[in-house]
Amino acid sequence: MKRKIVLDSSSNLWQLPGVDYACVPLKIITDEQEYVDDPGTDAFAMAQALRSYKGKSSTSCPNVGDFLAAYAGADEIFVVTITGTLSGCNNAARMAAEEYQDANPGAKVFVLDSLSTGPEMCLLAGRLAALAPTEASFEEICDAVTAYAGHTHLLFSLESLNNLARNGRVKLTAAVVARALGIRVLGQASPQGELDIICKTRGEHGVLERMVLEMRDRGFAGGKVQIAHCDNEKAARRLKLMITAIWPDSAVEIVECGALCSFYAELGGLLVGYEDSGAAAV
Repeated sequence: MKRKIVLDSSSNLWQLPGVDYACVPLKIITDEQEYVDDPGTDAFAMAQALRSYKGKSSTSCPNVGDFLAAYAGADEIFVVTITGTLSGCNNAARMAAEEYQDANPGAKVFVLDSLSTGPEMCLLAGRLAALAPTEASFEEICDAVTAYAGHTHLLFSLESLNNLARNGRVKLTAAVVARALGIRVLGQASPQGELDIICKTRGEHGVLERMVLEMRDRGFAGGKVQIAHCDNEKAARRLKLMITAIWPDSAVEIVECGALCSFYAELGGLLVGYEDSGAAAV
């Protein structure tokens, strides 16, 4: 029996050692160029180019055929996608799952809507990677990762809301005000998978402090954290130091945003996925 884990590229996860893994790319499309969200694209250079770009831009999710290709050859497949409120990835993955199971009697495909993106998806993938090589049944693994998803969270800190506003993810007025006042926005992925603004603050240090407080208030007590940054490693390292100063046993990883996350986070943005204290019990 062959098990496989599949994520879309909004996870920023190109490899998952120890398991059979595939990452299905999204695309960023402008009037001038198409960017494929894979390791071959310089995401930071793309974000820099888009900062001065005045034309239309959009994102494109993988189609059913892309997911079918990722599923090929596996008997049990575990899929995690970007929130369905931002992308059609989850719908495409589910349609592909139905097609794959029809064409391969006995095959099983589980598709989980992360209700999030980036680092939180990586936490879910990590849990799947720990479970897949075990003797746990397909159903037991599905139940376990679903329960774990109830104890993972995402925060984001952004310098700009321009691309989110252009693509209808936040109100245009919020983007204009934030840009005019030099305000950083702190937000979260809601339980419904939407991008909720928590507060607006001036200065990077202030928003990092608020992120730590939000993590504490939402049940973080030490555990796994992943910080993804868009050309802002300095802030990511500062945040890591702030977290480990309070919770020394935390396992904090810093990664770079891929093209899709860089498109929405824009230059200077941070995405933070973390577990709450209930994660260890599931």
